[in-house]
Amino acid sequence: MQSSTFVVRRGSPRDASALRTIRLDALLDTPDAYGSTFEAECTWSDERWREAAGKWHFFLAERDGDVVGMVSGGLNDHYPGTHWLYAMYVAPPSRGSGVAQELVAATCAWAKERDATSLYLHVTESVARARAFYEKCGFEETGTVITMDRDPSLRLLTMVKSLA
Repeated sequence: MQSSTFVVRRGSPRDASALRTIRLDALLDTPDAYGSTFEAECTWSDERWREAAGKWHFFLAERDGDVVGMVSGGLNDHYPGTHWLYAMYVAPPSRGSGVAQELVAATCAWAKERDATSLYLHVTESVARARAFYEKCGFEETGTVITMDRDPSLRLLTMVKSLA
């Protein structure tokens, strides 16, 4: 039986292996939700994962020493001056446990530390569970819809949450 307690912490280059594992799990679990693919990222070298872990602003959720979730925050060159939530994932056994809400809260705090007043995200239209979760967290659709770069058949809805 899993413990009901978990910790969300900021990731670092030391977490490259854990980041790789949870990221590849995410890409296998819900491939339509991400701008990359399992096939592309499973070929990354250990050095590339260390570089990613050093550059990305990410958080890991751990339960009993196991990583059960991740999220990253960042800027978006297509929307200068905005802060974004990227790559959210919670392993199936930990869904509904509060892990996802804490990962969003950590990303909101990260954006606020950078004086952001809003946090944006793109959610794949076909991933209804994710969209419903983000709405529950206070994100609202902006009305902007774009197609995913790697697969133009996938539509991404832009959502925003006020941090004021």
